[in-house]
Amino acid sequence: METFRRLFLVALLAGLISGIAITAVHQVSTTPLILAAEVYENAGPAEAPAAAAEAPAGETGHDHDHAAEGHDHGGGDAWSPADGWQRTLSTAIADVLTGIGFSLLLVAAYRIWGGNMTWRTGLFWGLAGFAAIVASPNLGLPPEVPGTEAAPLADRQVWWVATAVLTALGLGCIFIAKRAWAAALGLVLIVLPHAYGAPQPAEYASVAPEELAHRFIVAATIAGLVFWAILGASTGYFYHRFFKSTAS
Repeated sequence: METFRRLFLVALLAGLISGIAITAVHQVSTTPLILAAEVYENAGPAEAPAAAAEAPAGETGHDHDHAAEGHDHGGGDAWSPADGWQRTLSTAIADVLTGIGFSLLLVAAYRIWGGNMTWRTGLFWGLAGFAAIVASPNLGLPPEVPGTEAAPLADRQVWWVATAVLTALGLGCIFIAKRAWAAALGLVLIVLPHAYGAPQPAEYASVAPEELAHRFIVAATIAGLVFWAILGASTGYFYHRFFKSTAS
């Protein structure tokens, strides 16, 4: 029970740090791009250019009268956060919960691995997490701005989960097993989902400009790298502090 308490405390602290940090990153990177894309999504293909041109500088063309209505995109009475503090707070809560969840996975992996952990070792684990959770899936299913046509959600979720799991297993075979046959198996596992191919829509369509979509992909990928680097380093640091007497 004491071990579980320590593991959860490590995950909680690392999740808070990484979640708050990535929320700040989102506010200056991906959030403005999402707001810009929503201008095109809400205005429609014909009206979007004029709406974007008329938007005040610094608001990214976002209609705050519409925001006060809770961004109702045909969802009936479903509530969604308005722009401003509601959206920032909901983003922060989601980021912190995501950080805690992934931290639990990392500290469980540390415990199973059994090696000595430091913030540097944790950083390497975090970079491996970035490769498995962000970089590899993004090769087939890059982040999409609002108003982009996509393949069915269930198909994308199955492919994403399979890609993340196979990439994580492949990296484990390469860097933990340290055998030639294991490295070869690891490469096969990493390549397999991409050889199969990610689900794609019948025809690509987006109301937002292509340049905006490309900027969002870059910003989201960099944000993911920052998140996993902080998450890995902080879990490694706190794990060392709480388990340095028992780590082998």
